[in-house]
Amino acid sequence: MFSKTIILLVIFLLSILTIQAQQNNENLEQLIQEAIKVSPKIKMLNAKLGIVSSRIAQGTNLPDPVLTLGLMNMPTNTFSFTQEPMTGKMIGLTQSIPFPGGLSAAANVKAVDTLIVNQEITDLKNEIRKDVSNLYYDIELTREKIKFTQMGKQLFEQISEVVKTKYEVSNASFQNLIQTQVQLTRLNDKLEKLYGEENSNSSMLNTFLQRDENSEILTNNIDSINHISLNLNSLVNEASSFRPYLKGIKLAEQKSKFQEAEAEYSYYPNFQLGVQYSQRDYSKLTGMDYTDFLSVVVGITLPLNYGGKNSSKVNEAKYQQMFYQEQYNSSIQTIQQSLNKIIAKLIELEKREAIISKTLLPQAEQSLSTALSDYHVNKIDFVNVVNAENEIINIKMDLAEIRTNYKKNVSELEFLIGTKLPSSDHGDLK
Repeated sequence: MFSKTIILLVIFLLSILTIQAQQNNENLEQLIQEAIKVSPKIKMLNAKLGIVSSRIAQGTNLPDPVLTLGLMNMPTNTFSFTQEPMTGKMIGLTQSIPFPGGLSAAANVKAVDTLIVNQEITDLKNEIRKDVSNLYYDIELTREKIKFTQMGKQLFEQISEVVKTKYEVSNASFQNLIQTQVQLTRLNDKLEKLYGEENSNSSMLNTFLQRDENSEILTNNIDSINHISLNLNSLVNEASSFRPYLKGIKLAEQKSKFQEAEAEYSYYPNFQLGVQYSQRDYSKLTGMDYTDFLSVVVGITLPLNYGGKNSSKVNEAKYQQMFYQEQYNSSIQTIQQSLNKIIAKLIELEKREAIISKTLLPQAEQSLSTALSDYHVNKIDFVNVVNAENEIINIKMDLAEIRTNYKKNVSELEFLIGTKLPSSDHGDLK
């Protein structure tokens, strides 16, 4: 009776573990969007965007005019406005005017900063997507391992009952009885470890979501690998087009070009335009009412480039351009190296999944079924059943880990290129 129960339980175990849910990870996408929405770092960068946006108006408009009030040629013996004909009250207005085009050149420099910060925000969103996805996949994997371990525990509990029955009728040794208890203890210990991993990863993910650490995280079952066709050169080109980090470097290079153009204006003169009005009173000494004066003054700065201060600004901007060009090339090289490693890993994981799911797993399932039948008729020892059962659980866990690692590597690849990959059911990695 117990043996029939064990065989039925094994059939149930194999059928459950073979079924893979076909879902689209809609819950994952919701978690990603929620993490982006509540991210303090995103909010910090949005504030930074406001800062750099407000700087555009600073230094890109005419400076405020200067109002001058004063007294002219006041006699010190009487301090009278009517004693001397040259004594008068003066009011003046002076406006500084940069060389034409200088303000727009400065505005171009400051405007690029807003574009750079926007790329920082987008790149951070991509990083959050990767981090949340990896934690989500880790939770999926841990729960899958818990499910396998629980099924193995249920099977061992049934086997334990059979061993007890056989022991009572002297058909099983006391050592077999102890072995079942030891194995159950190991499975309980493994379950506690897996529960700890699940709680740790869930807590970390809830931290991203700004939730209570005990909030429930819903996950899907682990699907089979959805093969993706990849080409290294195409991926590098996509990274050049979509990766916000690389686009930010290009914008920084463009900013340095604008800075060079702005520095070129230091070779040109700036202007000052002043208007002054002098009002004179009636003179008691001469009996005359003197005419007021109006003065207009134009000032021009002389860009003499003392000590090379102007040319050094231009040279600095040129060196910045060289720096960002090489930073971009270095980043492309690093990304290319990372893409090579990921593509090689994806190829490995695809081949391993095919071997395990199509060959090794069916063989292990058949071996377990045979071992149970042989043990029922006393052809093999209990240890053989234990080994066969452990083997199939380990294979299932390895398969789940391979599929999880595949998704995590795809997530890393999408972060590197800055865009999601189109998935396909068929296709080989190149």
